Amino acid sequence: MRRRPGIGGLQKAAAARDQYRLLGENVAKLRTDMMKEQLATFKSQLEEFARKHKNDIRKNPAFRAQFHEMCAKVGVDPLASNKGFWAELLGIGDFYYELGVQIIEVCMLTRSLNGGLISLQELCNHLRQRRKKDREAVTEDDCLRAISKLKVLGSGFEVITIGKKKLVRSVPTELNKDHNQILELAQGQGFVTVEEVQRRLLWTSGRVIDALETLLEEGLAMIDNGNKDGKCQYWFPCVSSVYSFVGSDT
Repeated sequence: MRRRPGIGGLQKAAAARDQYRLLGENVAKLRTDMMKEQLATFKSQLEEFARKHKNDIRKNPAFRAQFHEMCAKVGVDPLASNKGFWAELLGIGDFYYELGVQIIEVCMLTRSLNGGLISLQELCNHLRQRRKKDREAVTEDDCLRAISKLKVLGSGFEVITIGKKKLVRSVPTELNKDHNQILELAQGQGFVTVEEVQRRLLWTSGRVIDALETLLEEGLAMIDNGNKDGKCQYWFPCVSSVYSFVGSDT
């Protein structure tokens, strides 16, 4: 018959468990302290790097994107405050503030043409024209960061992805699945016809017309009735390279 452990054995087992627990806690604390120390060292090195390459960060888009990536890895957001250390060191807060203002201006000036929906690529092209004299190149990544900061203003700015394109929406228009599918279809040539949508998406004519009429009412589409075949073409400036904003260099 197997003997049961006595009180002494139970006490020794409990003491051993306590020792293992304390050892585990000490190891975890040691690792945490080491990580904190490494993080502090990295942040210090990041600050020194920023001081040394201040001009490159402001002038070189690729360099700026890599800098943001490094910051993200250690939980630093250079755009969190216009009055913080990074803003004072780099002036980077001012860079994105100015860019955000210019994004709002371009979206407002093109709204009558595109209904408040503009491709990210076209937006960047307009901004580059405006900022030529500043000699500070702007990338799509810069625009996305500036737009993300505009959201806190409750200004309705949002980046949506339809098909292979990123579109910037500056009006509170709600697009449903049908609208998105038509916009994706229009990316090929900039326009669609009722017949094409019926054939490609296997919709009824009523469903197609209802969706297209909504897009027309929202100002996102323009209709062309002057085709020889008699078919109406619904053009979408937000996905068409045919349309350009003539005032982008003003």
